[in-house]
Amino acid sequence: MMKRVANPLHISRFLQVYDDDAARKGVNLSIGFDFDRYVSITRTTPTKRPTYPNFRPDRSPIKSGEGFWMMGVDKNGEVAVLQAVRMYDLSRSNFADYLESLKAFYADPTVHAHPNDSCTCLAPSAKKISGKVAYHGDAWVRRDYRGKGIPNIMAGMAFGVSFAMWAPDFVCALVPRWLVDKGVLAQYEYTHNELGGSILRLVEEDISNEDWLTWVTGDELRTRVDRHAREFAR
Repeated sequence: MMKRVANPLHISRFLQVYDDDAARKGVNLSIGFDFDRYVSITRTTPTKRPTYPNFRPDRSPIKSGEGFWMMGVDKNGEVAVLQAVRMYDLSRSNFADYLESLKAFYADPTVHAHPNDSCTCLAPSAKKISGKVAYHGDAWVRRDYRGKGIPNIMAGMAFGVSFAMWAPDFVCALVPRWLVDKGVLAQYEYTHNELGGSILRLVEEDISNEDWLTWVTGDELRTRVDRHAREFAR
């Protein structure tokens, strides 16, 4: 069945809610598409961990129209918030297989992956995440802006822009256990969460993590955008 065309006005209203909320908190948001520039920003941002290879053009180039990043700056123009989103075409695969093949991280694992790199996905639902999948990651919030609802804003922007660009079948993320334990994950407003999303080891990247899988379906995302638009219009 053909999907309904996304309503641009609804998307605009949806995004405006989050942009206005960011402005009230002293954060000016912008969106970019040049990932070389994004990496140059993240590398010079104090306290931010290195960007994973799936958002770095030297390891996993992102074609035009298949990714975007967001930055928020404070009143002094200093970076306060960062995050990135890319679209995976999993029409012939699924998220679990894509992770375990390491193709989620490297355009060509045979060239860039270390022989001891590995990724195990135990979350059962990851096998069902396929089609156009928007992957939301590399989130960072400066310490003085934490505890102010910024994750909700950034997730909302990621949802809205992803919907506008791709109308994806799924939006998903891999998140550390501490976000779940501290209740921060709830601020991202993902509908579903599952343990065992990724047990990842990337030797040369010095990455060794166990993350949860969190996701929202395309239908749930459309419903959320439409609902926000109706509430905004009241």
